[in-house]
Amino acid sequence: MKVLVIGTGAREHALCRSLSQDPAVGELHCAPGNAGIARVATLHPVDQLDGAAVTALARELGADLVVVGPEAPLVAGVAEPLRAAGIPVFGPGKEAAQLEGSKAFAKDVMAAAGVPTARSYVCTTEQEAAAALDAFGAPYVVKDDGLAAGKGVVVTEDRAAALEHAAACGRVVIEEYLDGPEVSLFAITDGTTVLPLVPAQDFKRALDGDQGPNTGGMGAYSPLPWAPEGLVAEVMESVLQPTVDELRHRGTPFSGLLYAGLALTSRGTRVIEFNARFGDPETQVVLARLRTPLAGVLLAAANGTLGGLEPLRWSDEAAVTVVMASEGYPASPRTGDPIEGLDAAEADGTAFVLHAGTAPGPDGEVLTAGGRVLSVTAVGADLAEARAKAYAGVAEISFKGAQHRTDIAAAR
Repeated sequence: MKVLVIGTGAREHALCRSLSQDPAVGELHCAPGNAGIARVATLHPVDQLDGAAVTALARELGADLVVVGPEAPLVAGVAEPLRAAGIPVFGPGKEAAQLEGSKAFAKDVMAAAGVPTARSYVCTTEQEAAAALDAFGAPYVVKDDGLAAGKGVVVTEDRAAALEHAAACGRVVIEEYLDGPEVSLFAITDGTTVLPLVPAQDFKRALDGDQGPNTGGMGAYSPLPWAPEGLVAEVMESVLQPTVDELRHRGTPFSGLLYAGLALTSRGTRVIEFNARFGDPETQVVLARLRTPLAGVLLAAANGTLGGLEPLRWSDEAAVTVVMASEGYPASPRTGDPIEGLDAAEADGTAFVLHAGTAPGPDGEVLTAGGRVLSVTAVGADLAEARAKAYAGVAEISFKGAQHRTDIAAAR
């Protein structure tokens, strides 16, 4: 197979790493890619929001499968021209991708499908937002209706800060606060069949102890020894399958990766949000544990033949990933600094580094080029071993102002 992956981050590096290890993949391409992905795939320049350009590149390469990694191209409708050209594509079309592109749309789908979620109001004025905040009380949960790269949610006890965020976003969803630990559960679907992956947990706050601003994610781990028995089956029955069925009944079938962000509350499991693509950084740990070759699974989803696959095979080992971020992230990340120690971090084979915000420098060095710079990932016999290996890798890497959390996978 010739596979083309669209995107630039650590999620795409994780996808490319897994695809590069699949014997069914003869050629692997990525556009635009990054400095780390260049080690396992051939890179191509492309505007990933331009469906015509992505389709032209896929045709030029003779791609047998296109995997669209980030949410923005999916919400922009990049999958449509690929499908129209007869090229198998892993990722939902524009309408179905609104499940992530609009929080209000997602709430409407959940209501129609009977999916358990937080009570909410859609607000477009300061008066509506103020009334909704007062209806629910603190802690206040305010979500930008549109895409915000994982940073559009504010959870605060400060009513003024909540109102300020609502005003800055324009259209927002304000909802009741959900207590309890959070779980990320991915599912691959062809629009009819739903194939759940293993649960993971990510750490959204910038600082230790879940302090500081929301980020795109500062680390993740899998499995979750504390998760209740039967959680995946429950979420399949009450969340994932009903959502896929509802979108199909609307005439906008969802094909690709459906990501359910869940809260295990005192009143039962509730959906916090849906995403329309692999999550970052959870993908790094989920794919590290996957033993079934990836390409065939993604192609079956693209071709509508997922129901014919054997059950997925998983490693019993644990996986932990720790994100190293730039100075100033998430507010104003510093870029352009050389990164040292990448080879040392992978020298003994116990950890591997997935690039996110990196770029090649003029003299062959690797430079920081974004907020989240790297994900250092490791597997081990248990979480303690995987965690130790991941942090040993982190300790080998340095760049000016590098920051990371020290408590990933230390406790739920």
